[in-house]
Amino acid sequence: MLTELEFLEEWIPEQMHPGTLYMMENAGIVGESGNPYVAVLACPGCGALGLITRTQYSGLDSMICGSDACSSEYYLDGGEIRYRKPH
Repeated sequence: MLTELEFLEEWIPEQMHPGTLYMMENAGIVGESGNPYVAVLACPGCGALGLITRTQYSGLDSMICGSDACSSEYYLDGGEIRYRKPH
């Protein structure tokens, strides 16, 4: 299953809806030095906001929603969000 990624140019949290990504202006300052946070992504399943790292943005690591009501697992693939297939 695919969802198209939507980019937000300016940080306006109210405009973040499922599948919206905002690239942080000071990317690389917060988080681990080898894999810092670079963006905020609204979970494509429920819309909960979460920080994503450089490797997650590159599609090398997957993400799991941190919301108590959602457990979506997904990763970025270019301009799309791909859901992980259940095993």
